[in-house]
Amino acid sequence: MTERVVSFSPGPGVLPLPVLEQIQAEIVSLPGVGASPLEVSHRGAWFTGVLERAVDDLGALLDIPDTHRIVFCPGGASMQFSMVALNLPADERHPADVVVTGSWGAAAHRELTRLGPTRLAWSGSDAGYTRVPTPEELVGALSPGARLAHVTTNETIHGVRFASLPSTPSGVPLVADVSSDFLSGPLDIGRTGIVYAGAQKNAGPAGVAVVIVREDLIGRAPDGLPKLLDYRTYIEHGSLYNTPPVFAIYVIGLVARWLRDEIGGLESMRVRNEHKAALLYDEIDAAPGFYRGHAEPASRSLMNVTWRLPDDELERTFVEEAAAQGLTELRGHRSVGGIRTSIYNAMPLDGVEALAAFMRSFRDRHS
Repeated sequence: MTERVVSFSPGPGVLPLPVLEQIQAEIVSLPGVGASPLEVSHRGAWFTGVLERAVDDLGALLDIPDTHRIVFCPGGASMQFSMVALNLPADERHPADVVVTGSWGAAAHRELTRLGPTRLAWSGSDAGYTRVPTPEELVGALSPGARLAHVTTNETIHGVRFASLPSTPSGVPLVADVSSDFLSGPLDIGRTGIVYAGAQKNAGPAGVAVVIVREDLIGRAPDGLPKLLDYRTYIEHGSLYNTPPVFAIYVIGLVARWLRDEIGGLESMRVRNEHKAALLYDEIDAAPGFYRGHAEPASRSLMNVTWRLPDDELERTFVEEAAAQGLTELRGHRSVGGIRTSIYNAMPLDGVEALAAFMRSFRDRHS
């Protein structure tokens, strides 16, 4: 096995080492099957069991009520921008309210607008996406007549997050893109209409989205939608209308069992994530003249820690010197620059500790 770097990639993100080791052991031939998980039929008994266990384990981890259904859709989270708009169609009297707290919220807003009337309920763009709205701000911003209210719970590029799900007016379903903080802690699914997550941040490999739909909402979809853009297709066929991303779902199931059996559930995962993030934010706060955090403290992400250094040259040097020590994928998104550290569930504590130590050393050498 080649030596592994400590990868802070924003996505595809790091996977748990025990999961990778199980994949390695089974990639050529699954026990009792005699074929690779890349080769098996999606209609066969092995994958049917994998799919059922993944749904059951995710349901147990998230305490999903009987009112909601889990489905697996191809195309990642970006496909869901369109599927949400098509399955919960808005009109002039009942537009889709959108809360934009960063680049991914803005992308959702653009796509929802292509497919129906929207209303920009709140945006943090003027302030450079440094925070999310307070609960009080949202109370006045969201419309009681909206078809839905869309939020992005964690913004990977800007490093801001909702610490808890926002409330919506009575009768307005909350639609949440939870891609980059999915499974990072408990989530009150019962308060949501639709929750979706691209797997590649925190749950598995790229190529599939986990979607949790409140069943009463599927009746709002108009007839005539393309089959693969209609949530009813996935619910009625148990995510098996066509060939699903078999390997990706297999890995999601392994990750769910790792969270259950080795971590002890989502509350334990939340505590771990808070500890890891605090190590980095403490380094930022200890050197305010050298490290400048992007997000306001109350809105800081636990998954994506973002900050700037005094100038672009120092930021390039930081990234280069860190990579030389095996700490990789730290360059900020091209749209904002700076440093971005993605510390998803599977990022081990010692990886974060190594980065925190490097931050102290770098500051001492360059300040």
